[in-house]
Amino acid sequence: MQKYFTRTALLAAAFACLSCSFPSRPAAQAVKQRPEIDAKYKWDLSSILPDDDAWLKSLGQVKDGLGRFGRFKGKLAASSATIREALKLRDSLSSIADNLSVYAGLKLDEDNRVSKYQEMQSQSADIYSKLGNAASFIQPELLAMDSATLMGYAASDPELKAYTFMLTDLVRSKAHILSDKEEALLAGAGPVLDAPSRIFSMIDDADISFGSIKDENGKEVQLTRERYGIILDGPDRRMRRDASQLYNETYLKYLNGLAASLSSSVKKDYFLAAARKYPDCLEASLDGDNIPVSVFKNLIAAANANLEPLHKWTSLRKKILGVDTLYTYDLSATLMKEKPKEYTWEEGKALVLRGLAPLGKSYLDELAKGLDSGWIDVYETQGKGSGGYSWGTYTSHPYVLLNYNGSQDHVSTVAHEMGHSMNSLWTNRNEPYQYSGHSLFTAEVASTCNEAVLMKYLIAHAGDKQEKKYLLMKYIEQIVGTFYTQVMFSEFELAIHERVEKGGALSVDFFRKTYRDIYQKYWGPELVIGANNDLGGMRISHFYREYYVYQYATSYAAAQVLSDKIVNGEKGAVEAYYLFLKTGSSDYPVETLKKAGVDMTTPEPVARTIKLFGELVDQLARLLDEKP
Repeated sequence: MQKYFTRTALLAAAFACLSCSFPSRPAAQAVKQRPEIDAKYKWDLSSILPDDDAWLKSLGQVKDGLGRFGRFKGKLAASSATIREALKLRDSLSSIADNLSVYAGLKLDEDNRVSKYQEMQSQSADIYSKLGNAASFIQPELLAMDSATLMGYAASDPELKAYTFMLTDLVRSKAHILSDKEEALLAGAGPVLDAPSRIFSMIDDADISFGSIKDENGKEVQLTRERYGIILDGPDRRMRRDASQLYNETYLKYLNGLAASLSSSVKKDYFLAAARKYPDCLEASLDGDNIPVSVFKNLIAAANANLEPLHKWTSLRKKILGVDTLYTYDLSATLMKEKPKEYTWEEGKALVLRGLAPLGKSYLDELAKGLDSGWIDVYETQGKGSGGYSWGTYTSHPYVLLNYNGSQDHVSTVAHEMGHSMNSLWTNRNEPYQYSGHSLFTAEVASTCNEAVLMKYLIAHAGDKQEKKYLLMKYIEQIVGTFYTQVMFSEFELAIHERVEKGGALSVDFFRKTYRDIYQKYWGPELVIGANNDLGGMRISHFYREYYVYQYATSYAAAQVLSDKIVNGEKGAVEAYYLFLKTGSSDYPVETLKKAGVDMTTPEPVARTIKLFGELVDQLARLLDEKP
């Protein structure tokens, strides 16, 4: 039931400190009401539930089922049958609850103003909470069992055997599970431990107001985060400078509070790691997916050893913009004066299918069916949810929300979200419910692989030099945002956690200096970082999710390797990729990627991504030097 958002939606907050890239909206047009949209451009939710009455009936099923857990509580160790039946009950009710949640969420996103679906979404969240509480005894009781007995049950019971990997992983985590009283104490402290994130959110979302700047016509315009991104993406340098200055001066007013909340979050991470007997925060964070620490360390080491291509891009961006000095507010300014090509919905679908042809007939046939079978809600309407995502349930086909505007970015979004959708569809067919999810470490691979295959096709079939320049710039900026920027953020995270782990103190000055030094190192000497442009480390919400962003970079690197293998027609590459798409959480994510032919414990995927980036920058530089 995972919900996969577009990369822009996921990373918008993070990019705000460096470079924001939001698609500019076309000239103002009246946004249509939903009834004005033809049914063929709307999703059909009947594969989840036929109607609202069926939703209510399913809600009653879950409510009625909650009391059935009582007969298993305190008795799991008695037999394999008891464990099996308890797990099957949990999975059965969870699957129904998934349908409740996704149906209500999709109906609400059709028009967020409809109170009926607001209430249904609230009810689905409430039933999830009750289900979690009712089944909360299962894991502690299994952990309390003798491990050999538990695994013996799994080996001897044919139906319990399907849970072997889950139980094996549970046993693996046993060394870091505390006593019942200690676990209860930590659980009770949850609201306190979550306080740093809530405090940051209140400052960032509720307290901060940015004031206004003058637009290109001299009119006062209120600055918001969305407008800030559009302005930084735009061609008016004076507006970019003014917006950047005002944005940073606003954050300066809250600097001590932001530093205190981030410091508290890092100390919370260290407390929890130590309480669970981990040597440091990094190992505690990676252990959940059994990811070797070397994967994280190698990522940062490889990027640091290969910053020259990024420095070359800094210089090339400066040259294209024609400025004497490149400032941070120039890092996402549009580099093309010509309006890029636009595509109708039908043209966009056809382009995606042509571009993804290397993925093979099985993939293309199913993809084509999905594009025309009520999976997708295509156009923006009044009250509709913003952005884009892929979502669905184990018993339904996937669903994709779009707000399609015809841009090349939105065509890529179609490929991206359909990558998630195909991954979910094939995994759900191949895996039992308990393994139908995906780790974040692998979740973005299928989507970004689609984007990479499509981008390679677009560049190879560009109609003229201008289109090729545009596409090269898009690919370069994609790698900057999803790879280099996320590695840079990860290096900052490592530095502030290691500071606390080694007994050091965190402060405004330490955050600013550390962030500035890493920022300058990555972008190189051609970039001038203004006096107040080193605040990014204290205003990124992702840093409140310990060692989270590095997985964007690793997923992206894996996707680039896979896309190369597929596009180049490497023997067995498509078949190996299909195996990856069919695998959920029945193995650790590093091992799942190995099945597809990518070993993230080696330097190769990261090195190949950096090599690709350098080649793209060189290719663009040559095109720019050519005479018209």
